[in-house]
Amino acid sequence: MKKIGFLSFGHWSASSQSATRSARDVLLQSIDLAVAAEELGADGAYFRVHHFAQQLASPFPLLAAVGARTRRIEIGTGVIDMRYENPFYMAEDAGSADLIGGGRLQLGISRGSPEQVIEGWRHFGYAPAEGESDADMGRRHAEVFLRLLEGEGFAQPSPRPMFPNPPGLLRLEPHAPGLRERIWWGSASNATAIWAAQKGMNLQSSTLKADESGEPLHVQQARQIRAYREAWKAAGHGHEPRVSVSRSILPITNERDRAYFGRGDDSDQIGIIDNMRAVFGRTYAAEPDVLVEQLRADEAIAEADTLLLTVPNQLGVAYNAHLLEAVLAHVAPALGWRHLKAA
Repeated sequence: MKKIGFLSFGHWSASSQSATRSARDVLLQSIDLAVAAEELGADGAYFRVHHFAQQLASPFPLLAAVGARTRRIEIGTGVIDMRYENPFYMAEDAGSADLIGGGRLQLGISRGSPEQVIEGWRHFGYAPAEGESDADMGRRHAEVFLRLLEGEGFAQPSPRPMFPNPPGLLRLEPHAPGLRERIWWGSASNATAIWAAQKGMNLQSSTLKADESGEPLHVQQARQIRAYREAWKAAGHGHEPRVSVSRSILPITNERDRAYFGRGDDSDQIGIIDNMRAVFGRTYAAEPDVLVEQLRADEAIAEADTLLLTVPNQLGVAYNAHLLEAVLAHVAPALGWRHLKAA
């Protein structure tokens, strides 16, 4: 295990039990949690993107703000729904956020997840082409985005520009060197993991996956990761890929932890998502020594190089920092993670 970060869905609720009662609360606390995670020595701060929901949505202002407040930690998403995105405008936003953060962006993108509204991407002005599904459209947007990040000129300059142009075709600006190799695809199936490898994207495997064999989630994910790596090797890319898995890992170190999570579900769940039978990962909630033994048996964690810890963001910054510190101090070293305290 090389890197450990957190993944926040960014929920808010007006409930008196929630520490995040507004969108502003979530945004500001997300920045503060990233700062705290960096101080604790964590490697990454990742944020989920959902539209039409009381959760984090447009990611780039948040990513830029985190980049401005931190120095070392990776800053990412898991994932941006490409069905909703204009790849051209997104390339400019991503380039700006990456430059502000000093080249630390790790963008997870995908075709998205079940939505709050019917065909929400239509409200954003997008529709599949004839004979194309919405998932096809998302992958098409992703391919355009990847080409734009390569930084090659494609637009014919005006003969009477407002400002002088460099010679040749023009590209989008600002361009962020190296960002193309820091794009991840969130995959729920073996087939899309292989497609991501062929396209030269890193792989994000989440806490749910298409149930393709009836086996536990971690076994299916491990097989998915191996298939991805084989496809990457066959594609002949010139650099090594990265692979992340997400897990809910909640060390119980005091009575408050026990009150919150002492009755956690310790088995995978099966459900139907977008008309697909899916297996959902269990929650790991136990004393640290028990967690170490449980996580050592997780085949997907062993196959991945990056672990993203899903956090209960509505419990506030201080409590989530406590959970992260407990994982980093008492669990992660036994899994092979090397603590890198911020300088």
